[in-house]
Amino acid sequence: MLARNAESLFWIGRYVERAEYTARILDVAVHQLLEDATVDPDRTSRVLLRVLGIESPEQDLELDVWSVTELVAFGRHGGSIVDSVSRARENARGAREVTSTEMWECLNATYNGLAAAERAARALGPHEFCHYITDRAAMFSGLSDSTLSRDDGYRFLLLGRSIERVDMTVRLLHSRAGDRTSSPAWVTVLRSAGAHDPYLRTHRGVLDANQIAEFILLDRLFPRSVFHSLRVAETCLQELDQRPNSRFAARHEAHRLLGRARSELEFIPPSVLLEDLPSRLLWLQQTCREVGEAVALQYFHAESWVAWTGLHGRNSVRVEELA
Repeated sequence: MLARNAESLFWIGRYVERAEYTARILDVAVHQLLEDATVDPDRTSRVLLRVLGIESPEQDLELDVWSVTELVAFGRHGGSIVDSVSRARENARGAREVTSTEMWECLNATYNGLAAAERAARALGPHEFCHYITDRAAMFSGLSDSTLSRDDGYRFLLLGRSIERVDMTVRLLHSRAGDRTSSPAWVTVLRSAGAHDPYLRTHRGVLDANQIAEFILLDRLFPRSVFHSLRVAETCLQELDQRPNSRFAARHEAHRLLGRARSELEFIPPSVLLEDLPSRLLWLQQTCREVGEAVALQYFHAESWVAWTGLHGRNSVRVEELA
C-alpha cells in the first residue's frame, strides 16, 4: 500500500473517532450545566476545553453553555468537531482508491450536513448537533467494518481509531482524576465514554469511583476501554509487520510502546489503580503521542530513493533525491 494512502486511512480513523468522542463529551457537559444549578458554568467549561486540548479564552471572559459550544462544536480551529469532520473528509477524498464508496458518501454527506445540523442546534439546543455527529460516526464505523476487506488499509484505519480512542478516554479520565471517590461527576465519565449502561450491567448498579476507573481502563470486553483499545492497536501493528518474528525484542518502536502500555495495565492490581492516577494517565497520553510519531516514521516517512547516473561501471555516480 502507498504510504500516502496508509496515512490517509490512519488519520481518517483518528479524526472520526475524535469527532465522536468530542461530541459525546460536549453533550454530557451541556446536560450537566443545564440540569445542575450548583455547577459553575465557567469552571466546567474551562475544564472541558482543557480536556479536549482547546485553548481557553482570557479569564475575564466568562464562559457558558453557548460560548463553549461555539468553541468545541462549531469552531474552525484544530480540535473542534467541525474541524475533525472536515479533515476526515479531506483525507478520504485523497484516498478514494482505498476507501469504499459507502464510506466516502457517508463522510461527504456528514460534512455537507454540518450547516443544517448547526442551525438545528442553535434553534433546539447543542444536543441536536452532538446527536447528529455521534449517529454519523457510528454509521461510518459500521460501513467501514462491513465494506472494507481485512487488508492493510483496514488495519491502518483501525489502528488510528484505537490510538485516538485511548487518547480521548485518558483525557476524559484525567479531568476527574482529582475528584472525590464519592463525587457524582464520575457518572459523567461513564456517560461521555458510552459506558454507563455496560458498567451498570457489569456491577449491578453500584456506582464506585474505583470500579468506574477499573472498568474504563481495564475491562477486557468493553470496546471503548483503554486496555481493549491498546490490544486492538497492538494486534493491528503485528498484522501490518510482515517481517519474521524477532527472537529478542519488539520489531518496531510503536509496537514496543503499545506492548509496554498494555502490559502495565494488564498486571496492575485494581486496588491501587486510583493511587497516583493523574501521573499514570499522563504517561498513557504521552505514550499515545509517541506511538503516533513512531507509526508515522515507520510507515509514512518519505525516504530518499537512489538513482545512478552514467553507465561507467566503477565510476558511476550515486545520486539521492527526495521521494
